[in-house]
Amino acid sequence: MIELVYHVAVTADLFIADKNGVADDSVFLYADDGGDFFESVRQYHAVLMGRKTYEYGFQYGLKPGEPSGIAQAAHPGLKHYIFSNQMEFESNEQVELVKEDVVSFCRRLKQETTDQQKKIWLCGGGNLAGKLLDHQLIDTLILKVNPIILGEGIPLFGASKKKINLKLTDIKSYESGVIVPTYQIIY
Repeated sequence: MIELVYHVAVTADLFIADKNGVADDSVFLYADDGGDFFESVRQYHAVLMGRKTYEYGFQYGLKPGEPSGIAQAAHPGLKHYIFSNQMEFESNEQVELVKEDVVSFCRRLKQETTDQQKKIWLCGGGNLAGKLLDHQLIDTLILKVNPIILGEGIPLFGASKKKINLKLTDIKSYESGVIVPTYQIIY
């Protein structure tokens, strides 16, 4: 089964964006990891995004049906699955608009192959992550914890209240104060 990895930048109080959905360099220290993030994205063969996460790129010139800028910069050719019942655009070889049930689709996607080298990147948003967590579909959690506390914002797992245990498998720290723990999720 393919590993599904929730790999996301968060604040120290575990928000993936501020209350207005802003997740730019006014909130996060994107360049302060020596390029490790861009290098780590190369391990994924597909990326999952909710509508709001995908639409966030529109303010930077992304058009519906185009691959997201950050994923494209890090890994050209990365297959994108965008989950939305509200968006309308023509799916193509690189970007697929998924309107079917998120849980059913992701179960099927994870069972596509037994190739242990393949991984799926869940890059956001919180509501999508919460649904997948509630159905025990996320295998690994990689947090790029930024040294900032917002007090309010978009939670890491949306409205999910599921209790899970985590096993720390790796941790990196940077001079900027950013830490990147990697956890195996134990349901």
